[in-house]
Amino acid sequence: MNVVGASVRRPDALEKVSGRAVYTGDIELPGMAHGKLLASPYPHALITHIDGSNARRLPGVFGVLTRERLTGMDPYYGADIKDRPIIAMERARFQGEPVAAVAAVDLETAEAALDLIEVEYEELPPLTDSLKALEFDAPLLHLSNLCHEASYAWGDVERGFAEADRVFEDTFSFPMVYHYALEPHVCIAKFNGDGLAVWSSAQHPFLVRAELARIFDLPLSKVEVTVPYVGGGFGSKSYSKIEPLVAALSREAGRPVKLALTVDEAARMVRRHSAHCILRTAVRNDGTFLARECRMVLDTGAYADNASTVNDRCAHQVAGPYVWPNLKVTSSAVYTNSVPAGSFRAVGGPQAAWASESQVDIIADALGIDPVELRMKNLARYGDEVRKGERPLNADMTGALQQAVEAIQAGAEGRQTKEEDALDRQGPSLRSRTTGAWVKRGVGVACSILGAGAAAASTALVRLHMDGSATALVSSVEMGQGSRSAFGQVAAQSLSLPLDQIVVIASDTVAVPYDRSTGASRSTTMVGLAIQDAAREIKAQLLGLATTHFEAPEEALSFDNGNVVFGGESISYGALIRQMFGSAAGELMGRGYVTPGTGGLGQTPILWESAVGAAEVEVDTRTGAVRILRYVSASDVGKAINPKSVEGQDEGAAMQGMGHTLFEELVYEDGQLLNSNLVDYRVPSFDEVPEEFETILIENEDGPGPFGAKGVGECAITVVAPAVANAIFQATGVRIRELPLTPERVWRALRQEETASDGADVSPSL
Repeated sequence: MNVVGASVRRPDALEKVSGRAVYTGDIELPGMAHGKLLASPYPHALITHIDGSNARRLPGVFGVLTRERLTGMDPYYGADIKDRPIIAMERARFQGEPVAAVAAVDLETAEAALDLIEVEYEELPPLTDSLKALEFDAPLLHLSNLCHEASYAWGDVERGFAEADRVFEDTFSFPMVYHYALEPHVCIAKFNGDGLAVWSSAQHPFLVRAELARIFDLPLSKVEVTVPYVGGGFGSKSYSKIEPLVAALSREAGRPVKLALTVDEAARMVRRHSAHCILRTAVRNDGTFLARECRMVLDTGAYADNASTVNDRCAHQVAGPYVWPNLKVTSSAVYTNSVPAGSFRAVGGPQAAWASESQVDIIADALGIDPVELRMKNLARYGDEVRKGERPLNADMTGALQQAVEAIQAGAEGRQTKEEDALDRQGPSLRSRTTGAWVKRGVGVACSILGAGAAAASTALVRLHMDGSATALVSSVEMGQGSRSAFGQVAAQSLSLPLDQIVVIASDTVAVPYDRSTGASRSTTMVGLAIQDAAREIKAQLLGLATTHFEAPEEALSFDNGNVVFGGESISYGALIRQMFGSAAGELMGRGYVTPGTGGLGQTPILWESAVGAAEVEVDTRTGAVRILRYVSASDVGKAINPKSVEGQDEGAAMQGMGHTLFEELVYEDGQLLNSNLVDYRVPSFDEVPEEFETILIENEDGPGPFGAKGVGECAITVVAPAVANAIFQATGVRIRELPLTPERVWRALRQEETASDGADVSPSL
């Protein structure tokens, strides 16, 4: 009975498509108030006076939270550094930072109350440039503008550069990007004297529980965090976001409070780090990589969130999947007066891969070497120590690259044949429209690896009931990635039960066992291993019962479809349980623990996730518009527990990557965010879907997870931008080092190239 590896229907499918699925925003509690936020209009300002007394007197208002009301608690929180206030204290550090919050009988009353809050500001000079943040005369946002610095090195970089035939130095820029989950942040809190109950669209319920317990000085047992279905997260709902504020507002109002952010407000809650990267790379004329030196600056915004984690992982990943005898990397996360940055799918990976993989193609072009050949020459092989002292690489990068290249070439050749046939049938008018001199096509590739930074800290509880069905209790959050179906499949396979006999329950810290977090491609691996461990404990109990029943040794027994088998006889799990308890009662319980001591998971990273992207693009040189004709994503997944779900994860990551590649960017002017809505901020739509999209899943069953699974769903986002930019270069000869690749940016680059070729000094204009 093999349910692992089958594309089974998700258990939440009918609930979601029918509209019956319950999200946090659907929950209503008796006496619940509705919250609204008053935000700072300034990116940097002292709050010289604030008075909420008039708002408190408005009928229907239950509470107004301002800085002086944050007593009896620690008013600061954060994943890495506790520097973010629940409500702005002495000053506001970004435009949109909450300076007050209101809880009222309805949203209209709450809105009216906001207008009655008196706030006086003294504007301060804003710090908007991350590169200037470290200058000695830059305005200070905290004790220092340097939030975190990461560095590592091996070999002798200077010697590597001295021995080089060629040295390449390039600077690349990556934009601020908004996660845009369909469900903006929403939270309900019910605070009372004995404890705190929270319902939230959070990715990390146990980390939220720990933060709330610390803030309000409560034992963990007195804080309950429940996570219903989550309408997308992508890292935006990692750690604590609005939960401390809503809990404090509930305490102030003396009743349950719901706060649901708008898209505009959610865009001012968290974003991806923008980055500047300077790469110096030394090579031989035959393409051998000798040394790389990298200097990165990440803009972490007004508060740290998990900047040290992002900064560390960005530094870790900028070397790419290559063998470097000499390497030196320094990366700094700096504060600016902008929305705080935090986790975003493939933390630190897109920024690093954008720079690294773009420069690999620059080197290939300068040396006259095919970009694929250059990668093949320098890629780490299976078992290589790709980072000194860390887990050897357990991914076949050269095989994945070969498969992706073959697929993209076959697609391009097939497209050309079809178009030539169409031209022959329809005459020269079609030829002039589709193959005019202004339309250029090219193919580009990129490779990436991610060292998953998640901790090996997961538990699971499996209950085998007296009828032979089972319930798996876990804390991993279902936010659209299909974790419940994967866990059900792992449980069914491990218990030798039909899949329809398994129910997975998740995400209530009172009811389910501990799991550190949902993210970093860890859930199937870590939680899946815990389920397997719990299933083994149950099977051991069943064997003990069956040896007595059959009067046979354990080695003579086997499991099959909910039965223990001995020779030609069998007995169901349920019958064994009923024999144990002497009646139709009882159940068996299995406990699963995953720790750093489990199966070598103490070595970092706990797993390597890998991806190769290949893009065929079409560039209209008249307008700069870029169209992705075909995209191929190849990922080494170890074992696809649910292939369709894994394929969806991979495609979803690539599509999200097309957003920051082609048009997504949060735009600031003098510290003011200009495009915090979905009219001015574009995310990929069906118009941007490649005409052809192919996912290649490589399954060698060699991962650390259940049945050889590895993490999936993140790395594929990292390679899209460099693959597309490399394809644009192959098509036009124009190299662009700044994202996104908007029509205007591409058009300007094309005009600058024309100007340079003509030898004229003329600035391009639209």
